[in-house]
Amino acid sequence: MNRVAITGIGIYSSIGKNLEEVKSSLYNGKSGIIFDPERKKFGYQSGLTGKVENPELRGILDHRSRSCMPQQAEFAYMSTSEALMTAGLTREYLDLTDAGIIFGNDGSALPVIEALDTIRETKDTMMVSSGSVFQSMNSTVSLNLSVIFRLKGINFTVSAACASGAHAIGLAYSMIRHGYQKTIICGGTQEVNLYCVANFDALGAFSRLESSPAEASRPFDRKRDGLVPSGGAATVILEDLDYAIKRGAPILAEVVGYGFSSDGTHVSVPDTNGQIRAVTMALNEAGLDPGKIDYINAHATSTPLGDQAEAMTLNRIFGKYRPAVSSTKSMTGHELSMCGASEVVYSVIMLNNSFIAPNINFEEPDEFSSPLNIITQTTPAEFDVCLSNSFGFGGTNSCLIIKKVH
Repeated sequence: MNRVAITGIGIYSSIGKNLEEVKSSLYNGKSGIIFDPERKKFGYQSGLTGKVENPELRGILDHRSRSCMPQQAEFAYMSTSEALMTAGLTREYLDLTDAGIIFGNDGSALPVIEALDTIRETKDTMMVSSGSVFQSMNSTVSLNLSVIFRLKGINFTVSAACASGAHAIGLAYSMIRHGYQKTIICGGTQEVNLYCVANFDALGAFSRLESSPAEASRPFDRKRDGLVPSGGAATVILEDLDYAIKRGAPILAEVVGYGFSSDGTHVSVPDTNGQIRAVTMALNEAGLDPGKIDYINAHATSTPLGDQAEAMTLNRIFGKYRPAVSSTKSMTGHELSMCGASEVVYSVIMLNNSFIAPNINFEEPDEFSSPLNIITQTTPAEFDVCLSNSFGFGGTNSCLIIKKVH
């Protein structure tokens, strides 16, 4: 089996538009969550959201390219451009190789709604822009980026709820590990427009702490009252390690384990048995005992049931070892189909800059989180191995183990 290196990362999120901004936010425990009055006016129960600005791509991409890209594809273009630069992958290099793309994306609400509004108003489908169909497809990100970057390898989208980005990285890792590809661009993205989570808001799962947006996302804390939706995009460049070394690529980390499972029990209530199977699979594939995990970037979204289930899982597997645990969602909010990829990027940033970002807003544990070693202040740490968990609706579970390469 081939070893799989991370040679590039890129990020466009609520806590920063690039790696430097994001590193600073992670280190300083800075929240990217705001109150959006437009959501309340529209009819949301909660007006809280991660703030992600639309990038300005005029002058960077031609009109035809821009017309086919919805918001989340624009986010992904930004993160992918940075990741390619970080990895030292030029346009000339991509032209000469069979680099592929696997991206996580779980929906495209805005272009569908805009098109239907136009048709209802005009009674004429011809009034819908020619780019609308490409914007509305679930595969819109891999579709657009494969053309923009002229990619010639694998090309598809993973749709797996809040584990989409993590499964995209895991599948890319598996393809490279088995020798099917040398280089794959992978990641996850999530739109943040007015319409994208309206039906999610209807479930009553969002925090109502609108008076203090920065304190609203409270993973593992007893006073948590729901998640805060967010988004953006994160990109990870995976390469065959030997191949990457030969081309002189920067080796930021190595993916050493990917575990997955399905709960098979409930569409929205997580099951610890499914989570345990995924974590155990990742550990077994990496050939690591639980005591070798130095840091866990928890999925913990700030929902009572979700955090409880994950805390039980972590206690079952890592209880006697007590590795450092934090949920970066305390700062970013829940980035939905992006989070499995962004949290790998956040973990690689920490790994390469020798610190563990805090789980902000964690003030009082409950009976499930109290045994965990939850990091509440930025902690300087030289560590080698981290686990990133992603668990989604429908009981889809994805766990990735990332290791520093010495």
